[in-house]
Amino acid sequence: MRDLENDSRFFLHELDVVSDDSKKNCVANVIEKFGRIDILVNNAEVQCVGPLAELPWSAMEQTFNTNVLGAPRMIQAVVPHMAARKKGKIVNTGSISVAMPTPWAAVYGASKATILSLTDTLRLELRHFGIHVTVVAPGAIKSNIANSAVANCSTAEWNLYEPFEDIIKERAYLSQTPKSTPADVFARDTLAVLLKNNPPAWFTTGQFSTIMAIIYHMPNWFKDFVARRIMKG
Repeated sequence: MRDLENDSRFFLHELDVVSDDSKKNCVANVIEKFGRIDILVNNAEVQCVGPLAELPWSAMEQTFNTNVLGAPRMIQAVVPHMAARKKGKIVNTGSISVAMPTPWAAVYGASKATILSLTDTLRLELRHFGIHVTVVAPGAIKSNIANSAVANCSTAEWNLYEPFEDIIKERAYLSQTPKSTPADVFARDTLAVLLKNNPPAWFTTGQFSTIMAIIYHMPNWFKDFVARRIMKG
């Protein structure tokens, strides 16, 4: 972050996607400084790990408010500007994990599945205005999301699922392995796709992305079998 602050090519601005005031302030300042918005990347997200039957309601609300509603907030803020120019690109970040839902990640998976559906509809609605809409479904990308997920759920008390407490925490780090794709590599690959004149409606990249895309087309009994094996380590 400090490197970006000292780089004249970047204009850093604080943005809270769950705040209407923060959204309006950010978009207004960007347009004032640069005169236009070419690309919107909806990448804000939080992880939520735990058994659905016992997850704190506040954790579920935070996940959906950030992962799902954050994107439409930003979309509604920039679309009038893009539509007036008949030009623009919107990128929504999903997750390849929706190809095979696993235990302890129901809320996160549901939020990303919603993003996929939302993007498919938005792509059709905005085509008339010359706005391209793309969804990127990352595989395992190195980030701090697992540490944040464990911290957010550290106060949760599992009753029915107390014997699974260690396994639940392990699920948070499923995407964080020594072979996970570095964030800068993911960013470079994503940018290369987005800068095309006609970006694809969907693309995926990162560790596990190919195998997960294949598993998506498998029958449910096979997906359940694989998920159980993964959870047992």
